[in-house]
Amino acid sequence: MYPFIRLAKEIIKASRQPALRYDGVHVSHHICWPWDLDMWLELNNGRTLTLFDLGRVPFMMRTGMARAVAKQRWGGAVAGASVMYRRRVRMFERIELRTRLIGWDDKFMYTEQSMWKGGICANHILVRGATTDKNGIVTTDRVLAALGLPDAKSPPLPDWVTGWIEADRHRPWPPEF
Repeated sequence: MYPFIRLAKEIIKASRQPALRYDGVHVSHHICWPWDLDMWLELNNGRTLTLFDLGRVPFMMRTGMARAVAKQRWGGAVAGASVMYRRRVRMFERIELRTRLIGWDDKFMYTEQSMWKGGICANHILVRGATTDKNGIVTTDRVLAALGLPDAKSPPLPDWVTGWIEADRHRPWPPEF
């Protein structure tokens, strides 16, 4: 089940924090609870993705993106993700989750997130996010205009991000089986 109570807690906390520039970093803290575990008694990979959600939503709130999207009656979607799992997160361990927007192209915004425990990075994700309306994807120039940033230019995307974007262009869709 989706952790709606945890999401509500993060929304309340974000509403009490100062606004954040679109290029800022949102930091939140979480605990790996027993219901987050897999059969090896560590943070389940699916729950890891859900916890990353709990970092993106408050980031969007603090940057004003959530308000702008809601005002336009737009929605949001994860259009792709690449995750690196490097350290186990065990029951009751505390993690620090960091979220930042690293850039965009004409259709997608690219968000980088990481989970840290004891000063060591445990997991890292690159998320390709899309803003949507009833007609499909809303272009990023329209999103930026709604945010009051019509002239904002994306910072250069790092090579590892552009490499992932390029590799994904060659991925067959729909799948061949």
